[in-house]
Amino acid sequence: MRSDLPISRVRLALLLGGLAMFGPFSIDTFFPAFPAMARDFAVGQVAMQQTISVYLLAYAAMSLFHGALSDAWGRRRVILTGLVVFALASVGCALAPTLPALLAFRALQGLSAGVGLIVGRAVIRDCLHGHEAQKMMSQVSMVFGIAPAIAPIIGGAILGWAGWHATFWFLVAFALALWLATFFALPETHPPEARTRLEAAPLLASYKAMLGDLRVVKLAAAGSMNFNALFLYIASVPVFVPEMLGLDEHQYAWFFAPAIGGMMLGAFVSGRMAGKVSGVRMANLGWAIGGLAGIANVVLNLVATNLQPLMLHLFGLDLLLPWAVLPVMVTAFGIALVFPILTLALLDMFPRQRGGASSVQAFIGLILNSLVAGVVAPMVAPSHGHRLGLRLAAMALAFTVLGWLLWRGHARRASALLDDSTTAAAMTPADER
Repeated sequence: MRSDLPISRVRLALLLGGLAMFGPFSIDTFFPAFPAMARDFAVGQVAMQQTISVYLLAYAAMSLFHGALSDAWGRRRVILTGLVVFALASVGCALAPTLPALLAFRALQGLSAGVGLIVGRAVIRDCLHGHEAQKMMSQVSMVFGIAPAIAPIIGGAILGWAGWHATFWFLVAFALALWLATFFALPETHPPEARTRLEAAPLLASYKAMLGDLRVVKLAAAGSMNFNALFLYIASVPVFVPEMLGLDEHQYAWFFAPAIGGMMLGAFVSGRMAGKVSGVRMANLGWAIGGLAGIANVVLNLVATNLQPLMLHLFGLDLLLPWAVLPVMVTAFGIALVFPILTLALLDMFPRQRGGASSVQAFIGLILNSLVAGVVAPMVAPSHGHRLGLRLAAMALAFTVLGWLLWRGHARRASALLDDSTTAAAMTPADER
């Protein structure tokens, strides 16, 4: 880490992890309130699902600018501004009288929510290199991983105490707390002499070059497909938890605790193995674990679909809990092994525009995430659907396999990029050197 930064590694990991958390909090905290909100707005499950899709589409659109803004104006200023906008958007959500008004403020939340995660990745790469960057990325992932686990628990508690409006007031308070922590604890890691000018034509040309680079698209899409094996379940949790697991809105922890526990354990292992196992081997191990977990999930759901009534009748054995969530936990473990490797590989392709590269990665990933939330999840996991668990397991496995195929086609170049600094320099686009 740069010696002139007046912040310890632990504090930096906690702060950047916290900044990354308010994105997932924006999705997961109000999941338990879906039924209550649907009743208040007199809409169905599909309409409520659009509160996620609108948020993700806005998040994806603005993700192209967070990094570029931080490259031009500095990391700290952009993060602080984004937190203020997010807090104001959350106030609007809390006071929204109709679903269209809620969707509008959800879009505003999405426009600002990516600033912590996207700019935070650039902060890590500003400060650290090589295996140390992988360790920090893994540590941030561990902190970040707490959010999806505790958010629905917090949301369920708030729902029982003060109704769904209070969920968004909680997000207001969380954003203000992060603003204060950032203002007093986060130094500027991108000094003025390293900044680029924010001009429309060069910015568009830069993004056109990045998005036109198959290496970038493959890495970003591979990471997103891998994560979608878990995100499909997250987007479907309002249906999966009550209909598949037979639980209510206050028991979402039965799904989120194992899933995020697996992700945090994977992030811990990734950090511990940094420098001991090559990045490509670590990523391949993560793909293998995710693929085996996906196959096990499909087999388990095939068995449960056909034998669940019989096993309950003869032996009182429930094939759904906890068995239905264990493959998801292992899948999350594999995802956490892959994510830091792919992210650092992509950022290292554009050493002078790390913010922009992080934005492009987020943009591609979020477009795919929004399609999963708005299109795939309602199709695969409709309300009162038949063979819900089997359909989710099969689609999750398909995402893992597709991500692996994208990674496999890029693995040799990624290996050179990650493990050979000379080759990495040679692979950097000419306009970046």
